[in-house]
Amino acid sequence: MNVTYSDLQNKIVLITGATRGIGNAIAKELAKNKCHIVFNYRSNPEAATSLCEEFKTLGASNATALNFDITDFNKMKEEVDSFIKEHGAISGLINNAGIAKDQLVLRVKPDDITQILDINLKGTMVLTNHLCRNFLRAENVSIVNMSSVVGLMGNTSQSVYAASKAGLIGYSKSLAKELGSRKIRCNAIAPGFIQTEMTEKIAEKAQEEYKKSIPMGDYGNTQDVANLTLFLLSSASSYITGEVIKVDGGLYI
Repeated sequence: MNVTYSDLQNKIVLITGATRGIGNAIAKELAKNKCHIVFNYRSNPEAATSLCEEFKTLGASNATALNFDITDFNKMKEEVDSFIKEHGAISGLINNAGIAKDQLVLRVKPDDITQILDINLKGTMVLTNHLCRNFLRAENVSIVNMSSVVGLMGNTSQSVYAASKAGLIGYSKSLAKELGSRKIRCNAIAPGFIQTEMTEKIAEKAQEEYKKSIPMGDYGNTQDVANLTLFLLSSASSYITGEVIKVDGGLYI
């Protein structure tokens, strides 16, 4: 079931990692709610332009692609500042970009730790911190950080990924406390097993084993996460901040 939030119309929302998976599903729902969608891309400007047109076709009031990598902090700040100067304050932020590199702790290299933390945690922190001054000039500001149920419970072969996602939870709670007096909200979403291109690569036998650990017996879908994200962006959740909300079919019970 899709819900429309009238207050999201024309809201300027920046989302990272919108080109595929959960991020793409969220962006499409933002478009249907007539937001001005702002997203980043690392390469292939033609694909970015095509995605802008797709969002507009779905109903977006506007769509803007910014060329930066989440780990290129100077370029990121330059692109974001240029956008704000031209279009006005950003009032919604979805920090969705992330990577996973599963491996046993005995095989984790320092460079692996740096890469995962830079993308999953540091990139989010640098971007959000930089936007805070902008948020003070905006209205109805909501920040949504995409964590993971693994950040709450840990997982074999995902020690670095779990640490990065747990870090996002601590950061979200701290931000909620620090900015709450300015009516700026920050919440985290912790998805469990969600059907994406990544999960489709898991062997069928392994998938069946994973599903046995989920009380609801199956993976969730990207729409489940998108629905919650839009609720947290909208004024329907105006008194909710500092929360970590799981979308996991009961996995963490």
